[in-house]
Amino acid sequence: MNPVDLTTQLAGITLRNPIVTCSGTYGFGEEYAPYCPVDSLGGITLKGITPLPRLGNPVPRLAETPAGLLNSVGLENPGLEEFLKTYLPKVRQLPTEVIANISGFSLEDYVQLAQALQKDSGLAALEVNISCPNVKHGGMHFGTDPGSAEEVISAVKAATDLPVIAKLSPNVTDIVAMARAAQRGGADVLSLINTLLGMQIDIHQQRPVLANTFGGLSGPAIKPVALRMVWQVFAAVDLPIIGMGGIVTWQDAVEFLLAGATAVSIGTGNFVNPQAPLEILRGITDYCRQRGVASVGDLVGLAHS
Repeated sequence: MNPVDLTTQLAGITLRNPIVTCSGTYGFGEEYAPYCPVDSLGGITLKGITPLPRLGNPVPRLAETPAGLLNSVGLENPGLEEFLKTYLPKVRQLPTEVIANISGFSLEDYVQLAQALQKDSGLAALEVNISCPNVKHGGMHFGTDPGSAEEVISAVKAATDLPVIAKLSPNVTDIVAMARAAQRGGADVLSLINTLLGMQIDIHQQRPVLANTFGGLSGPAIKPVALRMVWQVFAAVDLPIIGMGGIVTWQDAVEFLLAGATAVSIGTGNFVNPQAPLEILRGITDYCRQRGVASVGDLVGLAHS
């Protein structure tokens, strides 16, 4: 039986396979080591970093839904200085491609983070979380306004020599407009989708379950939305896509590849089954063998033909 070529190219980044993990669901890589060998993954995306440490939102922060998870963690993280001092020396030793995720509340925040994270850091790329409120412009989220999205991606691109991945929010009217804005800003790769805004109410307490009222919905519930958006963006924008949103089985992952994703990212699935990335990779490999597909890259966008 001929081997399947799983090698995946993302804007000059060579992944051993198309399986990546979502930011915020895999810590800084070490946490999952006992359950899922990091060297079996194409790459991992680190927990998001902001310039200053953040304690995050008050609890409760998590709420299960019938087919997903609501989270309102609030970007809890050690901050840039502590990341550079304590975490970066460890993550750069991980035997896989490591993507840093950065978040900010002003253009200056993003530039500061990007300037501190260059190729000599040992990182493979920067994923820019633009689903954050711009405190200097009335709290409008960078990721819901094409002009703001283009501006922040352009600023990050100018501040770092690493490939830039723009992580797109689904909480918009037109995902293609946001993808095109990120492309104009110079993004090398697009990742989509981030979580959908949702909420849950405790009917006994008669108030929201989450302390922050609203949270991001992830898990299988959002997969059809994510798949549709990947399909639309692939058809409209000539950039590689990391598809995410409700991928918990290999069949889910294959759907995203066929829709146009070059790589797929596992998020909430890691919480349910820490070995999900391995099982998904095996499933994709078997699918390719059974179909006589020599390279996983041959699946990308195939459903459009």
